[in-house]
Amino acid sequence: EVQLVESGGGLVQAGGSLNLSCLVFGFTFVDYTIGWFRQAPGKEREGVSCIDSTDGATYYADSEKGRFAITKDNAKNTVYLRMNSLKPEDTAVYYCAASFFTCSYHAQSFDSWGQGTQVTVSS
Repeated sequence: EVQLVESGGGLVQAGGSLNLSCLVFGFTFVDYTIGWFRQAPGKEREGVSCIDSTDGATYYADSEKGRFAITKDNAKNTVYLRMNSLKPEDTAVYYCAASFFTCSYHAQSFDSWGQGTQVTVSS
């Protein structure tokens, strides 16, 4: 059974940092592209960042470039999302997801999802 488990969310003041983790198991970790998405109340789920399985290339949404960093540790079956200079508009539930294909910002491209972790940024 494919499972993804997010952790590391919480409450932080604007300008602060958080480090999210996505532990994955039940499949061959190195074969899967892992993406981070977020969903704020009343809004659609949006792609935040992605790390490709084929070459380790990383991708970021424009609003996250320079602030967020995605990395992976194959030995630990874990993908991390380091979030710096957080803003109130970053408040959302953050999800990690797995895909057998290349990176995409479209949620429907991903087959398996975690349960999400809440990130709240206060002003």
